[in-house]
Amino acid sequence: MGSKEQKKALLNQKLEQLGSITNSPSVNKTSIVAHASKYIQELKERIDKLNEDVSTSQPSHDDDQHSLPAVTVETLEKGFIINVFSAKNCHGLLVSILEAFEELDLELSDARVSCSDSFRLEAVSDNEGQIECVDAQMVKQAVLEAIRNWSKSKEQD
Repeated sequence: MGSKEQKKALLNQKLEQLGSITNSPSVNKTSIVAHASKYIQELKERIDKLNEDVSTSQPSHDDDQHSLPAVTVETLEKGFIINVFSAKNCHGLLVSILEAFEELDLELSDARVSCSDSFRLEAVSDNEGQIECVDAQMVKQAVLEAIRNWSKSKEQD
């Protein structure tokens, strides 16, 4: 008989926890389960809404015309590593990015560029004198702005 009572006590404890988690005002077992079921359905609806919001706020990978290249900037001891990648060829983008580097007075010590089927730029700057006044976020913002300007100019063509 002790085992049956333990199971009943454990079940009551779990129902109390369920009621507490779902903020159920009821103490009736059936009401707690019904409230929990309703709570779970509300959570599912919230997840669906959030997923919908995320999918509408991100550019579609199928929509190549509006997808912009990805940009990362890492800080080195005396400069930056700048990576720009796009799954498609971006005719004229390199010039826009290099102009942004020039505006920041970034001097590249090494760069690799591929523009065949996709666009990839890997650049290393070596700016001992500029490092205090230019940070990675500024470089990234300048590159992103160059990409936006390039993209707008391509839409006008």
